[in-house]
Amino acid sequence: MTTTADRTGHEDLTVLRDALGTLKDREEIAARLLDSSAKHSFDPDSELDWDAPPIDGKYYWPPELLSLYDTPLWKKMGEEQRIDLSRHEAAALASLGIWFEIILMQLMVRHIYDKSLTSNHVRYALTEIADECRHSMMFARMIKKSGVPAYPVSRANHNLARVLKTISTTPGSFACTLLGEEVLDWMQRLTFPDERIQPLVRGVTRIHVIEEARHVRYAREELRRQMLTAPRWERELTRVSCGEAARVFSLAFVNPQVYDNIGLDRREAVAQVKASGHRREVMQTGAKRLTDFFDDIGILRGVGRRLWQSSGLLA
Repeated sequence: MTTTADRTGHEDLTVLRDALGTLKDREEIAARLLDSSAKHSFDPDSELDWDAPPIDGKYYWPPELLSLYDTPLWKKMGEEQRIDLSRHEAAALASLGIWFEIILMQLMVRHIYDKSLTSNHVRYALTEIADECRHSMMFARMIKKSGVPAYPVSRANHNLARVLKTISTTPGSFACTLLGEEVLDWMQRLTFPDERIQPLVRGVTRIHVIEEARHVRYAREELRRQMLTAPRWERELTRVSCGEAARVFSLAFVNPQVYDNIGLDRREAVAQVKASGHRREVMQTGAKRLTDFFDDIGILRGVGRRLWQSSGLLA
């Protein structure tokens, strides 16, 4: 006799087989990405004019993307202080980017440890790691050139990331990769064409956007595959760890030390950012393409979805 559980299991297997049939070949994707890397990779040290002085009156980040934009504090600030805020926030975001990229490189190395070292898939992973090394050095050089301090994440988040890295599943690693890449990528796509922005910052974001497009494609294809083939416990752990990563990411996205360094009251600034409808809309818009994808492949469920909602990145 066929039970309901048997029928459900059979239906699940049918859905899984159909979904696997729509997946693109891993080696073919990696081969195309390797070809793109050969044609569209950059050496930031020679590509950008690091000796050019900053241009007076230009921002370092689009004003509409700054944390305090359209708040009461913003309306009280003069143009010079607003530009200074952009300089410090650009450095804080670059610092956050370095932190994420160092995490990503560790997760990528772990992912390929048991894979065929001569495969296109592994070759592209190593190419991406090399990209991320250059990006981290590029961001660090941009921070120094801006004349502001680096902004490390809080010690609590720094150490929490150690835990997340340790327990991260393979799909969890790719989910966190996309979390760290796609919101910043959305902001950078608005930054590099913006003539209000310093040329060096525009150059840095342009390079990052072009090269990150390959990384996003690689991570999306692999995450879709993993969420179809991983055991149930691994998918469930991925949902929770990804939701917690979203919560940490949303907190780390604004570094309160920035406000101290430009002469604002930290508590007042943080409170206004939390209350800002504009800021909430910016973050949710920046994350929407990612959250739509996560919803489509089954990550935004249960506890994980609630964590995403608490992060403020999911409407």
